[in-house]
Amino acid sequence: MIVMVVWGLNFSVIKLGVNEIDPLLLTALRFSLASLPAIFFVRKPNVSWLYLIVYGWLFAIGIWGMATWSIQSGLSAGMASVLLQMNVVFGLFLGYFLLKESLSFNKIVGSCLALVGLLICLTTTNGSITQSGLVLILLAALSWSLASITVKKAAPKQVFAFSLWAMACAPIPLFLIVYWQSGSLPFTSLPDQLNGRVIFSVLFQAYPVTLLGYWIWNRLLISYPLTMVAPLTLLVPIFGLLGGTLFYQEEISLLTLIASLCVISGVFVGFITFKPARKLV
Repeated sequence: MIVMVVWGLNFSVIKLGVNEIDPLLLTALRFSLASLPAIFFVRKPNVSWLYLIVYGWLFAIGIWGMATWSIQSGLSAGMASVLLQMNVVFGLFLGYFLLKESLSFNKIVGSCLALVGLLICLTTTNGSITQSGLVLILLAALSWSLASITVKKAAPKQVFAFSLWAMACAPIPLFLIVYWQSGSLPFTSLPDQLNGRVIFSVLFQAYPVTLLGYWIWNRLLISYPLTMVAPLTLLVPIFGLLGGTLFYQEEISLLTLIASLCVISGVFVGFITFKPARKLV
């Protein structure tokens, strides 16, 4: 539960940082601190470098780089946390087409419900959603699904070591993207921008959210059935919405609320497992 609170509030903490510095530079600093110096104390997992690089780029650049950028582009912290849950819908269809996994009736219904929520988001006019922010957060959700497929293909036995070494592959490409986009200005102005808000944002994302959060999450995945653990992630957008409202007074209009409920409910329906009813006689 604590991890879900931390992950939900993380979107507000991201917004705190992107109000001050370049979003991709913020992401690069996050994963630099998350992987260093911890990587020197954890042995490289027995998987191909290709899997480490692909997962690291999808996780750091695809998911969190795009999610951070979406908030900087005007998407509210609360709606970013909700729309990132679309990764479940993308994952279902990617699993069906790429991994030949079956699609149950409840997963199809849940996906349709979540897509309805996404369509409702397109009609909101309260300023919580921007076109560029929506595109970026959907790219983040798609990257999450692709990252999950990468993990399945890699099948690492040392999950924490896999995540840590993969994250270490991301900072240099992120720094290069920042330089390609904006030149040296974000780097030369960084010392003047490193105030308390930026430092708190980077440290919070690097340690409680990334290192501690994903370590606990991976332990849960090992210790408990996926069907018991996975629905906990539905708490993340709830705390994300609450965080945006509490810290930034983000408005939750009726349309925004309906869209959020559709997305969250759709994900929940997809998790439900129906068992045949027992005969009474």
